[in-house]
Amino acid sequence: MIPRIKICCIGSINEALIAIGAGASALGLVGAMPSGPGVISDELIRDIAKAAPPPIGTFLLTSETSVQEIIKHHQRTLTNTIQIVDKLSSGTYHDLRLALPGIKLVQVIHVQNEKSVEEAIETSMHVDAILLDSGNPDLFIKELGGTGRTHNWKLSRTICEKTTKPVFLAGGLNQLNIKQAIEEVQPFGVDVCSGVRTNGMLDQAKLENFVNAVLEIG
Repeated sequence: MIPRIKICCIGSINEALIAIGAGASALGLVGAMPSGPGVISDELIRDIAKAAPPPIGTFLLTSETSVQEIIKHHQRTLTNTIQIVDKLSSGTYHDLRLALPGIKLVQVIHVQNEKSVEEAIETSMHVDAILLDSGNPDLFIKELGGTGRTHNWKLSRTICEKTTKPVFLAGGLNQLNIKQAIEEVQPFGVDVCSGVRTNGMLDQAKLENFVNAVLEIG
């Protein structure tokens, strides 16, 4: 199966349309973060989500950890998916589902060690998908994605094998390593930000090369 492609750090409606035209099935729209690239206003996230055609996943990346604040963040943006990049500090996934019926929930797991495998398997029972990224939420200034670094793909492969939910792979992916990443991890989807950008701007040549490399897997 050819993995789904999610292009993250989308910064404008034009970038969204370019990504969709190149073959992306999902867009990552980054809300306020303690660190990392691609942050845009909630108003722009809402405009991009509104402009995306219905089959496209519009992922709100939120660093909010309170369920009530996540709900408020979504109400300002109206995406069809919420990507939670940190651990919930209050409330439950069930609370989110009750408040936002029909909205897909994707939890980011920052793959650091064997504990990440256990965390991913347990969390997967409560959400619609897991996204495996490189980061460290335990730092003083949290790293919640957008690091441009790869992580231990063997751990990611174990997670894919042990959960029945879709798993997206992120973290330092680019046109040069994406085939190896897919072969080693076997994810449902792949997620890229810096690997398809030049000086922070979406690079159409890099994007097309990345997509072509993914399609060649099939």
